[in-house]
Amino acid sequence: RDQGLLHPGPAQDMLRRQARERREYLQKRSADAKEASTADRKRKIRDAVTAGKAVPSELRAEADDLMKEIELDGVPRAAGAGTSDLTADVDSEYANAGVADPRILLTTSHDPSSKLVQFLKEMKLVFPNCERMNRGGHTVKEIVETCRTDGFTDLMVLQEHRGVPDGLVVTHMPYGPTAYFGLLNVRMRHDIEGATNMSEAYPHLVLHNLSTKVGTRVATILKHLFPVPKPESKRVISLINQADLIAFRHHVYSREKADVHLFEVGPRFDLRLYQIKLGTIDQEEVENEWVLRPYMNTASKRRAL
Repeated sequence: RDQGLLHPGPAQDMLRRQARERREYLQKRSADAKEASTADRKRKIRDAVTAGKAVPSELRAEADDLMKEIELDGVPRAAGAGTSDLTADVDSEYANAGVADPRILLTTSHDPSSKLVQFLKEMKLVFPNCERMNRGGHTVKEIVETCRTDGFTDLMVLQEHRGVPDGLVVTHMPYGPTAYFGLLNVRMRHDIEGATNMSEAYPHLVLHNLSTKVGTRVATILKHLFPVPKPESKRVISLINQADLIAFRHHVYSREKADVHLFEVGPRFDLRLYQIKLGTIDQEEVENEWVLRPYMNTASKRRAL
């Protein structure tokens, strides 16, 4: 008999385990989303009853069943707190993010220009615990497998158009999500007048105006690229949203008695989110969590972040 058919090798075992874990994760996410939706409907009915108002028309058909479930739940909650316990786990991909510092693998698209390679070197210094990889002839699937095997928490891919950096892909390991950003107004350190030396201390983060559901999701993806800093760290990275354009700024500061002096380190660029998908970068048939639709009639009025 062919013993290889009876006893599959370690590679097949690893693939089967990854497929099983991915199915279990998707099932858990689906169940959490369904439970959160039910809790949200219960909250709307409870708020209507408490305020003495009519039950929302879209919930009238199931109002009696939901009221019975509310009574069985037993413990009343404050208005607006009905889904807090459930939605706290929406970003379950990052449930263990604080256990250990993130490890990032940073690479580029195929055949990068000298300017993109220089930008890659500067970005490697921005993110602590980051390792730079020359793309060479490696496929995306091979790079993702390397990340999973070697314990990287995130993969970042820099892209360009005619020698100008214009794209950044951030994918969380091992199951996603993956965020696609456009890069605009890129200025590297040597283009910034008076740029000071790069500090290797873990930076403090300033996240401003990322308040919507999509904005909170983007903030979660970006903030978990950085480890927790020490209180005395004098390095600051700012991610400031204005009209769905996230400004990335990198500074260090110093104190002199009551005065605080701020010095830009660089690089400097803006991020525009255009897609979030639930899988990793190598997976094509996965669900889109959010997609930018700039050509709809209401696009100029909508703000996603």
